[in-house]
Amino acid sequence: MPSAAPGHMGPGAEAPPDYNSNQDTREIARIWQGFMTARFTLGLVLVVLQGTLVATGMVPTPWLLLVGLGYFASTLTTGLFGTPRRLGSTFNRPWIGLVGVDVLAFSTLQFLHGTTINYTPLFVLPILLASVLGSLQLALGTAAGVTVLLLGVTLWAQLARETDTAPYLVQAALSGVGYFAIALLANQLSSRLASEGLRARRSLAAANVQRQVNTLVIESLPDGVLIVDEAGGVRATNPAAELLLSPRSPQPMGLQDLKMEAAWAPLLALTRRSLDSGVGQEQDVVVKFEGQGPRRIRVRTRLTGPQELGGDALCVLFLQDQREQEARMRTEKLASMGRLSTAVAHEIRNPLAAITQANALLEEELQDPRQRQLTRLVDQNAQRLAKTVEDILNASHLPSPQDQLTPPTLQLNETAERICSDWARQTGNQARLQTAWWPAPVEVHFDADHLRRVLVNLLDNASRYASSAAGAITVRTQAMDAQQAQLSVWSDGQPMDQSVERHLFEPFFSSESRSSGMGLYICRELCESHGAGIHYQRAARPTGPSPANAPDQDAPVGTDLPHRGAAARTEGNVFTVTLERSAVHCDAALPTAPR
Repeated sequence: MPSAAPGHMGPGAEAPPDYNSNQDTREIARIWQGFMTARFTLGLVLVVLQGTLVATGMVPTPWLLLVGLGYFASTLTTGLFGTPRRLGSTFNRPWIGLVGVDVLAFSTLQFLHGTTINYTPLFVLPILLASVLGSLQLALGTAAGVTVLLLGVTLWAQLARETDTAPYLVQAALSGVGYFAIALLANQLSSRLASEGLRARRSLAAANVQRQVNTLVIESLPDGVLIVDEAGGVRATNPAAELLLSPRSPQPMGLQDLKMEAAWAPLLALTRRSLDSGVGQEQDVVVKFEGQGPRRIRVRTRLTGPQELGGDALCVLFLQDQREQEARMRTEKLASMGRLSTAVAHEIRNPLAAITQANALLEEELQDPRQRQLTRLVDQNAQRLAKTVEDILNASHLPSPQDQLTPPTLQLNETAERICSDWARQTGNQARLQTAWWPAPVEVHFDADHLRRVLVNLLDNASRYASSAAGAITVRTQAMDAQQAQLSVWSDGQPMDQSVERHLFEPFFSSESRSSGMGLYICRELCESHGAGIHYQRAARPTGPSPANAPDQDAPVGTDLPHRGAAARTEGNVFTVTLERSAVHCDAALPTAPR
């Protein structure tokens, strides 16, 4: 923000860079208006005075009245049509139009009246005008000019009347000294006021910037901030506090008063206790809305001074979601567990290899089918355990670029259909699960076992939060373009809290105590290792292939989804995996519109 120019009383020998700023223009206009009002009033008084003197015959010449009328007309014209401006540092045209006219009018009146009426006090007005709107040099020059004129008028009167005018010369000289003093003091005072005004405007601009920065910082804080008075009224808040303290509903409740909601009673009690004791408090409180789970919040209070004379202090509440802190603790635990799991995996690998080999040798000697079935069962579980050990070791070491091999390819529709069928049969969710496969084959880069793990995790997660209605879970595949395809799992669960959504893919984070919190983290890690991505959003139920060039948009292959009805617009939670397509058969996988 550019700094404002010196205040309206600045002399301004050299105009600052922001001389023409709006603030400076307004100040000059106010000062200009004040001087124009004073000149107009003085001109009106002179007209009345001279008219009275002429009418009563106290002066023999009408020239005094004509001078007064001319000066009054000049002040009226300048006040109505003049442009507010500074006078600069030289005797320029604006100076002549203002100061020069005043000096000429007052000097003429003094000359015509002689020593009968003393007009010397009137010269203070043009000197002040030059001092405030001009530079110090211009002010002193004006004072010098006025002094010379007064001395000249006095000398002319002495020569014309041949009387002793020594007292008048002394009076003119003393008036000139006073004019110099007035010019110097007025200019210095205006300079001081201009500097103070400039400093005040700069301080105000800095305070405004600081206030804006503080507002941005507070609004972007992950922790909630509340400013509350003793009566429970909320003076200010930030988005994190509103999100943390509002019930999960489409229309969030505004934080205006802590007495509005029973769930906020612990916060109100802590606020009043802090204000009564005069000491900040720290406490864990539980906020529970009807029909929703409890929210554990760590609250720290700090007190501010009175906002105004006789006003009450305010209490600032800092709110921290305990789930945030627990998530950080889980992350720290993950680092330790990662090192531990790597060591354990190395220790398991050798005994597991020995068990597999011994089981193979034992199977060669067994003839009983039931015993051979047991050895096959041991072999299957040993292979599964070996695969788990290999996954742990792979996850604990980031592969170097030269180790990044092209992942295997698979048919997305066939693989996803097989995985969904197995999962539905094993969990008994045939009625709840519906599918929508892309009408053409889609080949993607992904390991089949890893895709099974990702899809099963997403299905288990959807089953946990979806309703029991038929079609509550929908799996859909879609070819986006020649480079990407999508696999999505939709469920009709309730909207997810934003504080939970921020940590969905973090390890060991879960909104339920019975869950390990590793499912979505593993999905993300497996997707990233294959160059794929996974994200969550709130969306309507998918209705099948969406591109306009699909053969039949309302009848996707292998599904019995509802079409264009109220159910098709049901909002739900959807996890979408974006996969890289294989270069082979990409064109064939994009159906064309029938001719």
